[in-house]
Amino acid sequence: MTLPVDIFGDIYRHYFLWNIMEQRNKLRVFQSITEMQREFGLPQPLHPLISMLDYSKVEITREMLSMPFVMNMYNITYNESAGCRMKYGQTTYDFQEGGMFFTSPGQPLTGVETAEASSGFTLLVHPDFLRNYTLDTKIKTYGFFEYSVNESLHLSGKEKAIINAIGKNIGDELEVAIDDISQDVLISLIELLLNYSQRYYKRQFITRKPINNALLENLDKILDTYFNDKTALMQGLPTVQFLAEKLNISPKYLGDVLRALTGHNTQQHIHIKLIEKAKEILTTSNLTVGEIAFQLGFEHPQSFSKLFKLKTNLSPLEFRASFN
Repeated sequence: MTLPVDIFGDIYRHYFLWNIMEQRNKLRVFQSITEMQREFGLPQPLHPLISMLDYSKVEITREMLSMPFVMNMYNITYNESAGCRMKYGQTTYDFQEGGMFFTSPGQPLTGVETAEASSGFTLLVHPDFLRNYTLDTKIKTYGFFEYSVNESLHLSGKEKAIINAIGKNIGDELEVAIDDISQDVLISLIELLLNYSQRYYKRQFITRKPINNALLENLDKILDTYFNDKTALMQGLPTVQFLAEKLNISPKYLGDVLRALTGHNTQQHIHIKLIEKAKEILTTSNLTVGEIAFQLGFEHPQSFSKLFKLKTNLSPLEFRASFN
C-alpha cells in the first residue's frame, strides 16, 4: 500500500498543534504572591506574604486568568457581580448573584469569564504568613477551603456589608507602615473574616434546608441501591469519595451538610444505613453472618460483627435471636 506523499507532513503538523495545546493546558504553579501578580500585570503587593486585590482599584481581566494555574497560598474571594463564570478544575460554574469562595494551597483554578466589571476582592495569604500563630493550625479546620466553587457562599445584604467592611479593614491595614503589631492585627482580621464566613455557611445550610433535604434523599437512594443490587458484594463498602462523586459535590461539603441535617458525618451515615440493611437481612433471611457480611461489602465477617455490636450492643446472632 502506498501512503500519500504528504502524510508525514500532516502527522508532523498535527503533532506540532497538539504539542502547543498541551503546553497551553499545563498548569502554571505560583509559589509566591509577587510572582503571580507580576505574571498577571498587577501592582506589586505591599507585603510579600499577603495581598488584598480590591476590584474597585485593580482590573481583573479575562485575559489575565485565561491560563490554568495553581496558587500555593490561601485564596479568599468575594465577587459581588452577577454574570461571573469561574472555571474550577474541568467544570465551569455560573454565579448569577455573585458569591464567596475559598481555596487552599495547591488547588487548581482557571479563572473568570465576565463581560462586566467585577466588584469585590480577593485576599491572598501565603502559609508562611501564618507561621507561629494559632491560625496556622486552625485554618485547616475551616471545611469550606475544601469545597468546590459551585458550593460557594451566598450572602444577604447585611452579611455583604460585614464582609466588605472586614475586607476594607484588611486593605487599609496593609497600606499602613509596617510595625511590630501589623501582623497581629492582620491575623486577627483574617480570623474574623473566616469566623464570619463559617457562621454564614451554617446559616446557608439552614436556609437551604429543602435543597439539602433533597440531597439527603438522593444520598439514601444511592446507598439503598448500592446495598440492594449487590454492588457492595462486588465493589466493597461504599466510600465517602464515591458518594460525593455520585452527588456531584465535594466530600467535605457533603459531610458538613449531613452534620447540619443529622448530626452525623458521611461515614457515620453510611454505617447507619448499613446497620439498617443488616438488621433487615438478619430478620428476613436465613443467611449466615459471613454471607451477610460479604453481601454488605465486608472482606472479613469479624469486621462486620464488630461494627454491628458497636452500633447495637448486640452481636448479629444475638440480634437475630432477640428479634425471633
